[in-house]
Amino acid sequence: MTAHDDIDMLAAEYVLGTLEADERTEVAQRREHDSNLDARILAWEARLAPLSNEIQAVAPGTDLLERIERRIAVLETEANTGESSTTQLVALRRRLGFWRWSTALASAAALILAIVLVVPFDSAPNQSPFVAVFSQNDQQPAFILTVNLDNRRLNVQPVAAEPLPDRAYQLWIKSAKLGPTPRSVGVLNDNLSLDANALRDYDPDLLKQATFGISIEPPGGSPTGQPTGPAIHGYLYPTDQGERSQHL
Repeated sequence: MTAHDDIDMLAAEYVLGTLEADERTEVAQRREHDSNLDARILAWEARLAPLSNEIQAVAPGTDLLERIERRIAVLETEANTGESSTTQLVALRRRLGFWRWSTALASAAALILAIVLVVPFDSAPNQSPFVAVFSQNDQQPAFILTVNLDNRRLNVQPVAAEPLPDRAYQLWIKSAKLGPTPRSVGVLNDNLSLDANALRDYDPDLLKQATFGISIEPPGGSPTGQPTGPAIHGYLYPTDQGERSQHL
């Protein structure tokens, strides 16, 4: 990772609120005289803002706060028994503060940091990378799909997904312009990747509006031409703050 990448990641963590308090203070002071870092922070704020409209708040159990505070009270009375209790107390206080802050933003953080690992934000000016994240409920993403709309080249990146014995993953695309049923993009190979040119015949505007899905199929792909196994879905979102997703 280059120094430029390090600055971009630091800016992302600052905006997402995942830095420790002393690190956050240091970054806040540094951005005042580091124009590159300040620009990166502003760019990340612009990228993250639209995602808040796509994330539904997750309500914790009604007794969660009471249980956390009760546990903290117990640890406070035992704090003088050893370093272990003190360490637990600090960890619980941080957890409580983070929970109060935002469970929804935590989901956005996971999404953005996953994207940062696979998408080069310093692409050439004529490139327009879009990303779809495939995950089940609130679990870690299974796959990330990156598409450059200028040349329609794709990259499928497994995150939590692993090869399945006697099964295959198959990528699908669905759009009203293609008819009422999904169309196969291709079957992922043994290393869970796909031909980079599999979307070359599709119009960029169609790709922006399409729904993508990855299903579990028999070896070689679906025997019916349609998804037959469980599937997870995703939409393409822009990584360039100048772009706008059709799903926002």
